Order: sequence, then structure tokens, then C-alpha cells
Amino acid sequence: MFISLANHAALITGSTQGIGFTIAKAITNAGGDVCLHGLKNDAVAATAVETLQQTSADSNIDLISGDLSATPESIEQVFQKAIDANPDIDLLVNNAGTFIDKPFLDMDFETFDQTLKLNVYAYYFLAQKFAQYWIDRGTKGRILLIGSINGRLAEPDHSAYDTSKGAVEMMVKTLCVALSPHKIRVNGIAPGLFVTPLTSSALNDRKVLDWMKLHTPNGEVPGPEVCGEAAVYLLSDSACHIQGHMMMIDGGMSVWQQPDLPDNLS
Repeated sequence: MFISLANHAALITGSTQGIGFTIAKAITNAGGDVCLHGLKNDAVAATAVETLQQTSADSNIDLISGDLSATPESIEQVFQKAIDANPDIDLLVNNAGTFIDKPFLDMDFETFDQTLKLNVYAYYFLAQKFAQYWIDRGTKGRILLIGSINGRLAEPDHSAYDTSKGAVEMMVKTLCVALSPHKIRVNGIAPGLFVTPLTSSALNDRKVLDWMKLHTPNGEVPGPEVCGEAAVYLLSDSACHIQGHMMMIDGGMSVWQQPDLPDNLS
């Protein structure tokens, strides 16, 4: 069955590359309009717009820029830019995030604060802006929060990032409870390990890649495109009774306690 997002428009934060871009592409493939967002209006952003325009002739493609981690005013500015670009936005995908981490004993306030500002505060308060806007307009909006497998599985040197993604998973639940009475639906997806611009440097090491595959039941470390169709489904009418759910997209990594060692390591 083809899932359609025709007559819907989405703002996807952090969508000029990586997971955000693949979600934007999937939305346009489903007939929806998109407003891309990046930190800067640079060559990467221009390429993203051009690519979508070439592959999605029937969708409107807008582009805005702005730093969501700076101040409450900067979040307001991103919201206003998006609404100015397309007042009919009824889908919000909070995806923009940062991964700057240090071991716990070396963590400083500034690094931790910077992580929480973009990975948690921006999600929360941008969702609040859109929720109030939709309530005032009588719009049955939909919010998708991009979490991570790190919201459930900890890593020793990623305490700030893991803490932020754990907060995102609870945010999915609390915003669902708060906004469902207003007919605003909230869900999330939690990607596992993918090959993206943020992870490619580590995964270029064959030993690291093999180790990650070993810890994934299906033995795969794909690109971020596997997130796109899942996002479209959760934003669509087909998922109307799925609310407050965090969908794990991780090849089964989060359910596997400990893989068997291959013969050459046993």
C-alpha cells in the first residue's frame, strides 16, 4: 500500500544531509511539501534543495537556516522563518542534533550544556511553538522526534549524548500525553548505527565496522535511508492510532544482550 503525505507540509530540522535529508526525501516521495533547515545556507544546503527539486517535481521545497542551540530567541526565529515559508506546515520532525562528547570525568559544563541545548531544549521548545500554532488554527499536527539507540544503551564515553537521547524518548511520551487531547500526535524513531557524515570517519576503520556488524542481529550497518519510510509511516494517517511510541530502527541491536563470538575470536 502506498502511503501518501499529499496535502501535508513538514519542517525537518537538520535536514540538509544525513538522516534528516533522507526523511525529507521520503516525505517528498510520498507527495508532501518540505521545509529544509540547516545551520547555514551553504553549499551543502543548496545541493540538498537541488536534489529534492530534481527528484520531487510535485512538491514545494523551501529552505531556512538558523542556530537552534543559541537562545530562546533563535528557536523563535527558526519557527517564524518556517511559518513564513509555508504557513500550512502541519508536520514537525525534530532531527537537528550534536554529538560532541567527553568521558564523564572530563565533562565540562559548557559541553554538556551545548549538547542539551540542541538535542533537548530545541526539540522541546520548537514543538511547543508549533503545538500552540496548530491549536490556535485547529490543525491536527504531527510531531516526530529523532532519538537514538543511545537513549536506551549507554556507552562509557558518551554520557552527555546518551543522557540527551534518553530525554528525547521520555519527551515523546510526555508530549503525547500533553498534546493528544488537542489532536496532535507525537511519536519518535530511534536509529541505531548508520553510515552518515557524522559516523563515516569511525566506520572507515574496518575493525570498527566489523565489530558493529557483529553486535547487530541482522549484521548490517546501512545508510540513513532506512529511516525515511518509517518516518513517513509514523507521520501518515496509517499510523493514526500509534501515539507516544519510539520506534527502534537498529537491525535488532537493542534487543540482543550479547552476540556469540565468531570462531576467529573465540
